[in-house]
Amino acid sequence: MEKHNREEVSPHQLDQNMKAQNVVTDELTWHSPLDEPFRVSGLAWFESNRLYRRLPAVPDYPIPSAVDILANCTSGGQIRFRTNSRYISVRVRLTAGSGMYHMPPTGECGVDAYTGGPGNWLFAGTANFTPGQLEYESRLFVNENREWRSYMLNLPLYQGVKEMWIGLDSEAEISSPESYDSDKRIILYGTSITQGGCAARPGMSYTNILSRRINREFINLGFSGNGKGEPELAHLIAQIDNPACLVIDYEANSCGTEQYKKTLPAFIRIYREAHPDVPIILVSRFPYGAERFKPELVQERLERRDFQADLIQSLTDAGDHRLTFVDGTNLLGSHPGEATVDGVHPTDLGFMMMADYLEPIFKQVLASADQT
Repeated sequence: MEKHNREEVSPHQLDQNMKAQNVVTDELTWHSPLDEPFRVSGLAWFESNRLYRRLPAVPDYPIPSAVDILANCTSGGQIRFRTNSRYISVRVRLTAGSGMYHMPPTGECGVDAYTGGPGNWLFAGTANFTPGQLEYESRLFVNENREWRSYMLNLPLYQGVKEMWIGLDSEAEISSPESYDSDKRIILYGTSITQGGCAARPGMSYTNILSRRINREFINLGFSGNGKGEPELAHLIAQIDNPACLVIDYEANSCGTEQYKKTLPAFIRIYREAHPDVPIILVSRFPYGAERFKPELVQERLERRDFQADLIQSLTDAGDHRLTFVDGTNLLGSHPGEATVDGVHPTDLGFMMMADYLEPIFKQVLASADQT
């Protein structure tokens, strides 16, 4: 019987299911998602850039260097297709490996897969790789029977993708995915929470959850620690064509109440000048876990919440009837800290709660806009 020093054996060594098991095989034919009939969505400038990037390769407006770097993170990027392949694998080359202390590598750097099609998306698998890898190959799904299925692959939330290939068996056929219900896109601008920190895998960020419930393209423009409402970002976002609505949720990065009172009205004004009739949804931030111990945080949040509500009401009174304010107090329920990993960033539970809360609001706003 093999003996081990208890202190030298890590728990993951004792369970094969907890080990990274990259699957490399020569049985597959590798396809570029850049080619037809694959569809890359969620990246507003993809057709002009042909890059896995969330902002233009060369923006028309100067942007902070941090935002420029974070734009390479592929949060919200999706690859959709139909195939009768028995295997679905990915080969990915990242801009960097994982390194966050409170977010799993599968969310930071991984790809996950859903199958079933609009209205019936079911989780199918997550890439399996060693934390820190810059390149990996992994099988996502095995289809025992050669039948046609729809697939949606969600790209990494907190790293960039330099190259990506999809591996299908050599006899597989491929066709285009189903169409969205509308070509009008839902655009979200915000912070690390919008970007997806700290979901365990890409499909569990709240914007990706909502994209499975609302059959439209979602554009995720969350910039971790750097969603500050700069006017240059408002101008860039206004360039995105076919907007169904704009969701603004950058309060957590607003650099204080006084600064927020300056940037938010200007941000809305810039966007409204370009899109006078597009619905705008403004979401205030949810309570952080530390608020139970620091009442000054509660006061600051409530002050900003009331400012946002008053701003939307004043703009509505002035004639803009396409504005919706969402009080974020209950986004994570009555015990918000329990739905976060660090008191601030949601876990998968927290993101599911956010999606549940926002889904009926989004649907109501979209339905109202579609009727006019």
